[in-house]
Amino acid sequence: MLPLTDPDIIALGDEQARIRVYIGNRPDTVIEHVRPGVSPLLPQDIYRIGQACGNGWRKVFNVYAKLVFALPESLGLRGDNTSWQAFRDNRLLQAGSGTALWFGVPGEFTPDVLHIVTGKTYANSLTFASSFHWETPEFALDLKRNLVVCPYFDYRQLSNSKILFLIELLNQLHLPMYKN
Repeated sequence: MLPLTDPDIIALGDEQARIRVYIGNRPDTVIEHVRPGVSPLLPQDIYRIGQACGNGWRKVFNVYAKLVFALPESLGLRGDNTSWQAFRDNRLLQAGSGTALWFGVPGEFTPDVLHIVTGKTYANSLTFASSFHWETPEFALDLKRNLVVCPYFDYRQLSNSKILFLIELLNQLHLPMYKN
């Protein structure tokens, strides 16, 4: 059993994720089945992390679920879920969900993956931060890497209207996943 703070845990979620969210911190708890590398969560794990680590992590998961649920339905990420809450509880960060929460520095940039870095301070600490084109003081694009920088996943920093703006920026990346 590894704590989620173990650096051998690279990410939580789908190993083949099409949406990778990078975050500069980790939940300080243990999930029994999590292994080194990219490890998918099981139903109830998000709830358990929220219970163990507090409201801040609940907000991260809620904002992630709201973002994915607001993306075009044609991407096929929602599954059978009819609300962002159901998506969070039944699919987010699970095997086959297309979503992952990465704890390390983005390193592999493939043309069919959306990369979202949360938090300006964390983004500016990355070695390739000079390649960011700041659209606003809070949002940046790196078209070469299919990467968007946005506020930290928290209701106060990434409100519903800012989630919609983030989706507009993601549309600018012209990824194959958006083509019909």
